[in-house]
Amino acid sequence: MLAERVLVVEDEEAFVEALTVALGREGFQVEVARDGAEALAAFHESEPDLILLDLMLPRVSGIDVCREIRATSRVPIIMLTAKSDEIDTVVGLEVGADDYMTKPYRMRELVARMRAVLRRSEDIEAADATTRLVQGEISVDVERHEVAIRGETVAMPLKEFDLLQILLENVGRVLTRDTLIDRVWGHDYVGDTKTLDVHIKRLRSKIEDEPSMPKRIITIRGLGYKFSSE
Repeated sequence: MLAERVLVVEDEEAFVEALTVALGREGFQVEVARDGAEALAAFHESEPDLILLDLMLPRVSGIDVCREIRATSRVPIIMLTAKSDEIDTVVGLEVGADDYMTKPYRMRELVARMRAVLRRSEDIEAADATTRLVQGEISVDVERHEVAIRGETVAMPLKEFDLLQILLENVGRVLTRDTLIDRVWGHDYVGDTKTLDVHIKRLRSKIEDEPSMPKRIITIRGLGYKFSSE
């Protein structure tokens, strides 16, 4: 198992040294940034698993660093500061910090909080993995009932969404017409089976570059359809 990477953003050398030694003993891989601008550069370059972020920093404040990181990432952030003002705490949390500790802090408590936010982050990622289906340029958020193609949201009626979800959950597998009808319309469906073909045609028009020559939703003659990853 790889060591979890922690970006320590701190300009006070005494704290930098103490954190580097203590976190190294706890098995973390530590990288240090000593001002806000350096922190943003290090974040984009190394993609840490967790950030310990001082509030009062040269060049770019900890609040601004947190706000900018949160615009693109959910990496866990714990703010560290000498200030104990409630306003600072609220602002830090409002811009996306996961936790907040005031200096001087006890190292054992800090490590415990770090592990707690890392566990929460892993739980969120696990939940995302079960509710988000991604195949190439297609992304389906099952929980939010949203489809995006190349990052652009695509409106999709319920039956088309259900069809796409089932196909993405079974990439490379041939799904018979009966299976798709049962899963989308129900076992007691008695309508025209051509309804499936109509919905497949509509779905292709939204996700295929050339719907008349589909490369994603492939017809398997005499059987049904499959979603191709190629």
